[in-house]
Amino acid sequence: MREEQNALSRAISHALRHEPWLYELELDDDGWTSVDALIQALQQSASAWTSVSRATIEELIAASDKQRHEMSGDLIRASYGHSLPGKLRREASTPPELLFHGTSPQAMEVILREGLKPMGRQYVHLSADEETALAVGQRKSTAPILLKVDATAAQSEGTVFYVGNTKVWLADGVPARFIATAGDAP
Repeated sequence: MREEQNALSRAISHALRHEPWLYELELDDDGWTSVDALIQALQQSASAWTSVSRATIEELIAASDKQRHEMSGDLIRASYGHSLPGKLRREASTPPELLFHGTSPQAMEVILREGLKPMGRQYVHLSADEETALAVGQRKSTAPILLKVDATAAQSEGTVFYVGNTKVWLADGVPARFIATAGDAP
């Protein structure tokens, strides 16, 4: 993605994931808002976005490998990463047998002891593949640690998982007994 698209993606994420009230946007219980309302809010928020259109946003979503946003008809929402007060509604789903989480060596010790917690977000974010998890972990450390989650066992004992997108799975939390470093069995 070009730098301009990255900046637009960040602005949309901020509006849909973190502070919709700054853009005077109303999100429904599933996180959806009107595409037209978002476009108008972006155009009014910064001179860089005065030419943003529906086509611009559609191209941005199509070009993104992270699938941060989704559109359905005249609505748009962030797929994951919300830090809004109150949880957005999600449908429980059956995850793959293993999920992954990239983190720093310092956080690994706490996670292996206390489990995965959402911290400042609504949900714990897990990756469907090792590469995505390591890329996420690199945001936290130059030498990220790959953790694996026995999602099948966790779900069988009551952990609820939700689809974020094809690469991201969400959970309210994951107990430590289902988490191991990539070289160990969970």
